[in-house]
Amino acid sequence: MASNVNPTVRRRRLGQELRRLRELKGMTAEEVAERLLVSQSKISRLENGRRSISQRDVRDLCGVYEVEDKRIVDSLMEMARDSRQQGWWHTFGDIPYSVYIGLETDAESLRVYEPQIVTGLLQTRPYAEALVRGALPETSAEEIEKRVEVRMRRQERITTERNPLRLWVVLDEAALHRVVGSRLVMREQLEHLIELSELPHITVQVLPFEVGAHPGINGQYAILEFADAADSSVVYLEGVTSDLYLEKAQDVQKYAVMYEHLRAQSHNVEVSRQFIAEAAKRYAD
Repeated sequence: MASNVNPTVRRRRLGQELRRLRELKGMTAEEVAERLLVSQSKISRLENGRRSISQRDVRDLCGVYEVEDKRIVDSLMEMARDSRQQGWWHTFGDIPYSVYIGLETDAESLRVYEPQIVTGLLQTRPYAEALVRGALPETSAEEIEKRVEVRMRRQERITTERNPLRLWVVLDEAALHRVVGSRLVMREQLEHLIELSELPHITVQVLPFEVGAHPGINGQYAILEFADAADSSVVYLEGVTSDLYLEKAQDVQKYAVMYEHLRAQSHNVEVSRQFIAEAAKRYAD
């Protein structure tokens, strides 16, 4: 499982604190950048936790913000040091969505809407292998294996007995009909999905075709929430070449409301389970 020090979360917390200090000083990111002779984008990346923060960065920023309390400076310096450590996912090399993995590793709950496929945390290995191979046709066998291994490792968040991730998944009916791998792979995947849906911390609902247009029509998204009140919720939108992370309260609220509508329009838990079971039976024919 993950180390006690999650570098992604440390960067976020440190960035939030640095933003707070800047705002208390009444300075803009542009003004700070001018004082330090760096780009404004660097200040923004430091504050949103998307970039590693060195202790030198912290020292320089504390100087600009005239932070006199040594305990605060020392605490920020320690967070900077922790933020540069490596999480378990770094042992796999360059992972495109490593920021997301860091957030997921530390999250207390996760709400996901998936319009096309079974979500990664609930995938079987054969399904994941076929999915990655189909989605990335020019990827080497070694890279496919690495991505699948990372996905399997991520699933420890829902199989651990100690503080498992609370997962709520709204799955579009299309995911049950899209044959990934083979009919056998699909049958095993759907049976696995039913089994996991019976765990107390996992909820799966199916959004049927019959609802027509719905709030999730624009695509997949996930909402991550954290136990520490200092960590704001994050909406994650996956892209082909880059991902988007939304942290502003109004953005998160908008997606949360959309999710409530999706849940309301979906089959309830029991009906969803029966719906998935019927789909699995069709693959056995």
